[in-house]
Amino acid sequence: MAGKKFSFIDVILSVICVVFVAEAAAPAAAIGNAQFFWWIFLIITFLLPYGMVVAELGTTYDSDGGLYDWVRDALGDKWGSRVAWYYWINFPLWIASCATLFPDIIGFVTGMEFTVWGTLAIELAFVWIVVLMATSKVSDSAWVLNGGAILKVAIAVVVGCLGIWYATANGFANDMSPATFLPDLTNVSALTFLSIILFNFTGFEVVTTFAESMKNPEKDIPKAIILGGLTIGAIYLFCGFGIGAAIPTSEIDPDFGMIFAVQTMAGDSPLFAIICIVFLITLFANMASWSFGVNFVADYAAKHGNMPRVFGIESKKTEMPNGANVVNGVVASLALLLQLIPIDFISDQIFWMLFSMNVVFLLISYILVFPAFLRLRKIDPDRPHVFTFPFKGAAMKVMVAIPAIELVLSIVVTIVPLNGTKDELAKIPMLVGVILFVLLGEVVRVWSARGRKEEYTGLTPELAAERLAEEAEKGPDHQ
Repeated sequence: MAGKKFSFIDVILSVICVVFVAEAAAPAAAIGNAQFFWWIFLIITFLLPYGMVVAELGTTYDSDGGLYDWVRDALGDKWGSRVAWYYWINFPLWIASCATLFPDIIGFVTGMEFTVWGTLAIELAFVWIVVLMATSKVSDSAWVLNGGAILKVAIAVVVGCLGIWYATANGFANDMSPATFLPDLTNVSALTFLSIILFNFTGFEVVTTFAESMKNPEKDIPKAIILGGLTIGAIYLFCGFGIGAAIPTSEIDPDFGMIFAVQTMAGDSPLFAIICIVFLITLFANMASWSFGVNFVADYAAKHGNMPRVFGIESKKTEMPNGANVVNGVVASLALLLQLIPIDFISDQIFWMLFSMNVVFLLISYILVFPAFLRLRKIDPDRPHVFTFPFKGAAMKVMVAIPAIELVLSIVVTIVPLNGTKDELAKIPMLVGVILFVLLGEVVRVWSARGRKEEYTGLTPELAAERLAEEAEKGPDHQ
C-alpha cells in the first residue's frame, strides 16, 4: 500500500463514512420513540466496550487481516475461515440491497417508472460501479471517505432540522408522552429492528486496515473509534428524531423511511430532489469504503487457505484484492436476479430480505471477536499495548460478555419467527437464506483448506513469545 497520507481528520471522517449508514436510519426509527432509549443503552453497553476491544486489537495486532486475523490467532483456522466467510458474504448482500433502492428513488425524483428489466439494469449498474471504485488504493481514495462522511452528516442534520421545523409547525406525527420513550419488550416487531442499531455501530475494524496509510495509527485509531462512535450515535439520534417527527411509527417504511419523511416535510421541492440525489451518492461512498476492509480480509484469508483461491488474486499494479472485488459483483448480481422470480414477497421485500441477511452475517462475525479478545489476552500477555481495554479481571469478562450476548439476541429476533403473525412468518425466507449460507460456508471452508499442509490451531504462549521476539529483531516498523 502507498505512503502514509491519512491525517487524524481523515481518520475521523473515515470512521463516519464507514460506520454511519444512511439507509439504516429508517429501520431504526421504526422502533418508535423507544429508539432513543435503545440508542443510549446500546452506546453504553455495546458501542463503548466493542470500540475499546477493537481499538486494543487493532493497535496491538496490525495486519491486513483485521477481524479475521484476531479470530484465527485466538481460535485457529476453522473459526478463522468461518469468520472470514461470514464477514465477506454480508458485503455482496449489502451491495445488492442498496442497489434495490436506486430505481425507486430515481423514480421519486424524475417521475419515471421502470420495467423489471429497466430496474435490473439500474441496479446492476450500481453494483459494477462500486466494483470499479473498489479497485482504487485506499490512500488515493481519501476524497471518497471524506466526501461520503460530509454528505452523510449533511443529510442527517437536514432531516433532523426538518423534523424540528415540521413538529413546530404541524405537531409531532407520533405520541410524545414520556411512556412512549420506554422500551416495550412485548413489541416483537420493534425488537426486530434492534439488530439495525447494533449494525449501525459496527465497522470500526475497517479503519484498522487503513493503518499503513495513517500518519500516526497508534494514537489515531483509538481516538477515532471513541470520538467517532459518540459522534455517530448523536447523528443517528438527531436523524431518527426527524423521521419520527414526520411519520407515524407504524407507517415508517424500512426501505424508504428517510426519503418518505423528507417528502412529507418538504414536499416535491428542490430540497427533496437534492436529498434523494445526495442519499444515492452516499451509497456509493459507503460501499466503496467498506469494500477496502472486506476485500483485504477475504484476500488475507485466502492466502492462509481459509477462503477460495480466487479471493487471493491481486492487481499486479496496485496490489488491490481484485479477486474478492469481482466475486462481490458476481454474487450481488446473482442476488438481484432473484427479482425475476414471480413471487410477490420477493419483489416487495427484496431490500429488507437482503439487508437483514447482510446484517445477520455481519453481527455473527462480531460475536467471535469477544472470545478471541479474551483468549489473546491470556496467551499473549507480554505483547506491548498502545491502547489497553480499561477493565481487568471479572469486570473485563462481564464488559466483553454483554455485547456478545446482545449480538446473539438481536440475531434471533431478526430472523427467527417468535409468533404466528404475518410479520413474524415473513422472517422465514431470511432464516432459510441464513441457514443455506452458513452451510455453504462450511463447504467453502473445507474446499479452501485443500492442499494446506498443516492446520493452524491458534497461538500458544510459546508461539506468541517467539513471534514477539522475531518482531523485536525486525524493528518497530514491523511490529
